Order: sequence, then C-alpha cells, then structure tokens
Amino acid sequence: MIFNELDKFKESFLWGSASAAYQVEGGYNIDGKGLSIWDKFSEIPGTTYKNTNGKIAVDHYKQFKKDVSLMKEMGLKAYRFSIAWSRIYPNGRGEINEKGLEFYDDLIDELIDNNIKPIITIYHWDLPQYLQDLYGGWESREIVDDFNNYCITLYKRYGEKVKYWVTLNEQNIFMLLGYKIGIHPPRVKDEKRMLKANHIASLANAKAIISFREYVTNGMIGPSFAFTPNYAYTCKPEDVLARENAEDMNCHWWLDIYCFGNYPAFAFNFYEKQGIAPEIEDGDLELLEKGKPDFIGINYYRSETIEENDINGISNFHEINTSGKKGTSKDYGIPGSFKTIKNPYLERTNWDWEIDPTGLRVGIRRINSRYRLPILVTENGLGEFDKLEAGDEINDDYRIDFIRNHILACRQAITDGVELLGYCTWSFTDLLSWLNGYQKRYGFVYVNRDENNEKDLRRIKKKSFYWYKNVIKTNGEEL
Repeated sequence: MIFNELDKFKESFLWGSASAAYQVEGGYNIDGKGLSIWDKFSEIPGTTYKNTNGKIAVDHYKQFKKDVSLMKEMGLKAYRFSIAWSRIYPNGRGEINEKGLEFYDDLIDELIDNNIKPIITIYHWDLPQYLQDLYGGWESREIVDDFNNYCITLYKRYGEKVKYWVTLNEQNIFMLLGYKIGIHPPRVKDEKRMLKANHIASLANAKAIISFREYVTNGMIGPSFAFTPNYAYTCKPEDVLARENAEDMNCHWWLDIYCFGNYPAFAFNFYEKQGIAPEIEDGDLELLEKGKPDFIGINYYRSETIEENDINGISNFHEINTSGKKGTSKDYGIPGSFKTIKNPYLERTNWDWEIDPTGLRVGIRRINSRYRLPILVTENGLGEFDKLEAGDEINDDYRIDFIRNHILACRQAITDGVELLGYCTWSFTDLLSWLNGYQKRYGFVYVNRDENNEKDLRRIKKKSFYWYKNVIKTNGEEL
C-alpha cells in the first residue's frame, strides 16, 4: 500500500537501543561472577575473529554510568540490556551472588533516574558453564527448572521497576549455530540434538512466561526472534513452494511454538520422516499453550530469497562471512525443500547481509497477520568498518541511511495497522561482535579499542549519534 500520508508514532513509542552482557560488560571473573560457555569457548584458538573475547569487552561493567549519561544526552527512551545468568548464579543454580544483583540494581536505577525505560533480556546466549558441564545445558530438561528459578529471582528483584522483559534472545540462532553448524558453543553438529535442545528451550521459555505473570504486575514479556522473512526468487510455482518451506522451517518452527503452542505441520512432518523430530512428552503441549507471550520481539537485519532445491541439491551452511570480506559467504539450503539465492534487487553489507528496509515492513505485517500480537523491534542496525578521523569525527552516513530507511518502514507498518511498541537499534555503543571481533561496529558511540589492544576505551560520539538524537526529539518526524 502506498499512502499519501503516514500515521505518526505514538507519544509512548519506545525509541531505544540494545546490547548484551557478554558483548559489552567485561568484568568476566570479578565480584563473584561465574564463567559462561562463551568465556570458555572464546579461549579455544580459532573460534573467534583474531581470538577476541569478552573478558574486558567495552568495559560497560565499570563504565555504565558514563554510558547511561550518553544515553540521556541522546534522549533515549529505552535501553534493552541482558543480565548475565552466571553473574547472578555463578553455577547457574544454588547460591545467589548478591554483588551481581547489586550491579543490575545500580544500572536499572541509573536508567530510571535518567528517564530511560529498562528492557531486560533474561538470556542472551551466555549459559553458565557449570550447567553445561553438569548436564549438557539445553539438552537436559533439568534446565527448565534452573532457568525458571533464575527468572523468578529476577522478577522478584526487578519486577516493580522493570515492565518490559525479553525471555530468550534469538533462540533460533543460538540453537542453529551452537547445535547444528557448530560454530558457537557447545560446538555440536547434530540436527537431532539441535531439535531436542530447541524443544527444551521452548519449554523453558513458556514456563518463564507463566512465572512472570505470578510475580510482575502491569508488565509485558516475550521472546526475541531473529526474523528473516523470505521471498520467492520467481513466480515459478516451485520457487513459491520452496519459499513456503523455508518460512515454515526458518520462522514458523519457532514463532508458532511461542504463539500457538504447537509446531507447524509441514516442518514437523519433514523432521519426523527423517527420525529427528523432537520428542514431545506428556504435558509439553499444555505448558507451551499456557506460556504464550504478550508481544513478539524481532531482531531484523536482512531478508532472504529462496528458490527450488532438488533432492540432491545444496545443504546446510558452507561458509559464513565473519571477516567482513564481501562476497565470501555461500548460499545454503535443505535438499528437496529450498535453497537461498542472491536477490538481484538488493545491495549487501560487507558481511554479505542484504540491505532491505521493505523486508522489515513485510516481516512485521506477516507476523501481525499470523499472530495478532504487538511487536517490538528489539534489534536493527548496521555493522560496518567505521573510521576514526581527525578531530574525533566518525562520519557514518551509511548507518544513518540504513536506520532512517528502516524507521520509515516501521512507520509504514504502523500505517498498515500494526501495533508497534518501539524500535531498538543494535547497538548503542560499539561492542564485541560474537565471531567478528571489534572491527564490525554497530554503535552510535565509537569505543576506542580493537582486536589487539584495549587502548583507552574512550567513548566518541559518531555522526549518527546526533542524527538519532533528533529523530527521538521529533518522535520520528524528522528522519
């Protein structure tokens, strides 16, 4: 639909930005914090770009007041951050670390004192290493109760002050990369194990949502999903069918469980015929049915284009671009189901991600039509090589263009009739990109460090900082 005039953003719209504990905090072993699977994984040579890790990251643990001061200067309305499970429970269970709770007390109070709404992400990939060693982490149903206990601890401590909560961040990604492709911890390459672990994570998500409603009043909770809407490469029926397959296997497999409490029939049948479908025990579907979210968080960076893939066609991921060398990623697929192909109408980033603002509007509308829930854009942003120039200038016009066009897509989706709660960029400051080191910068604020040297960790405002400040000030009227 093309409109003569677009609806305005509501005055309550959450203009935000986001981060994750492992990627920004540092302080990995101080004040009682236990080790996470990423602390151990990043010590294995060759697992990350130039062997980077989050031991110091961008030192947010020690410099959070400085960072919040910059957020206030920008006029940020919301800040989404994750809590490190092993900072609260060093072993994931058992004894609580009070100093860990106090750190997040201080961060939350600092945000509220500066009129910034905190959005807590309960789990952003940093599972306590102790639980991984004890029973295999997400592959054991024991984790459902351990995760729920951790969640209840947070609800009791912060529920009066924090009203927006995200349960699991990008379950689809940490399962795919950790258990099928094996490039994230725990480095498993077994699709059957992935589907089992994923089912258990979905149960943990549902139980955490049910508990939330017992402890937090007037709050909203939901998972955050890495959403990559698919297009058919042509109108050839076989390509259209392949797109349907991809949407079921890459999107509905997770979103249907979150919102309907059951798996899409095609995908479950596909896995069942291979003998790898997850085992559904008595009570599982009832739990999933009860644990439906209040909203859907989506992390949107790109779309994908799909074509037919024959029974002997390409499979899985052959190579993912983690270097920033454009053109080094490869297409992937599932034989007999679908495969990806480059979209001739879209440009790509240096990490080979399609730049597609309209895809955000398409995706939001699809989710709205299928699930009828409010949507919060929990991540959207551009990772690029930023250059620190003379006079401490960073002219990241490419980031401004990227975010501007995606905000416009949000406004168009609102005009289409979607209930959109807010928009969080990834990220506020630069941070550690899991496999890509510090060279892939996302922030409005440049952090002066690289893969080889922490330097002075100085915060430097980019051109985009001032641009987004004005966007917030005008409630999205001036882009």
